Amino acid sequence: MAEQSIPQGEFLIQKIYVEDVSVESPNTPSIFQETFKPEANIDLNTASEALPTPNAHKVSLTITVTTKSANKTVFLVQIKQVGIFTVANFPENQIGHILGSFCPSILFPYAREMLSSLVTRAGFPDLQLAPINFDALYAQGLKSQTQNQSEPEQENKKETVQ
Repeated sequence: MAEQSIPQGEFLIQKIYVEDVSVESPNTPSIFQETFKPEANIDLNTASEALPTPNAHKVSLTITVTTKSANKTVFLVQIKQVGIFTVANFPENQIGHILGSFCPSILFPYAREMLSSLVTRAGFPDLQLAPINFDALYAQGLKSQTQNQSEPEQENKKETVQ
């Protein structure tokens, strides 16, 4: 009996870079004269797209931190950290998880360090983002996507029954 060789998955980091960065502090220098109690809002976005090169994917992680105090914007910082990854010989059902969870987990420390640096260079106290569980976020995204896909079908069925 001939043995079949099972191809092993190949994962490579080709490039990690910052695609976009923005820092705004619209109320400086007066904000430095005030005692402020900052409240931060953090928005996180991930996206991936296949590139023309076989098995190459661009994965981006966008983090936006908006900090306000007494309804005044203290600062707004946004970074889009991007990686180009080779993902080959994985089962189709694993590729989404790799691109939606594993790759953003690799990008996050780079983005977190850049955000911290930008905030301190803008004259504000250091900003340290807590670690993020991208596996949980990916699972949550799949769950909500499944719910959103099934809800319109149910609504359509209700409409056709009447």
